[in-house]
Amino acid sequence: QVQLVESGGGLVQAGGSLRLSCVASGRIFSNYAMGWFRQAPGKEREFVATINWSGGSTYYRDSVKGRFTISRDNAKNTVYLQMNTLEPEDTAVYYCAAASSRGAITILRLYDYWGQGTQVTVSS
Repeated sequence: QVQLVESGGGLVQAGGSLRLSCVASGRIFSNYAMGWFRQAPGKEREFVATINWSGGSTYYRDSVKGRFTISRDNAKNTVYLQMNTLEPEDTAVYYCAAASSRGAITILRLYDYWGQGTQVTVSS
């Protein structure tokens, strides 16, 4: 089992920044690809960003490219999502997830473990 706990969400004005953190426990963190997903009210959960086991490979959904950066610190069992130039459309609950793969994964159903989510609200 892997336990994931997100933090760092909040209310921010459009154009602002937030940094989400997700701390993992329970298994060897570096054995897992990590991802961030989000779910807005009335919408399906969607992929945001993913990173492979070493941090050397990352992928993003098109709408956040150039604004969001995913990174990880395996010594701290933590994955981050730096979100800059936030837009009201970024408002959602953001979830951290772990997949039993060393390669980065963009597909939601391939993730094995999920955090409880953290709310991000961007006001216009």
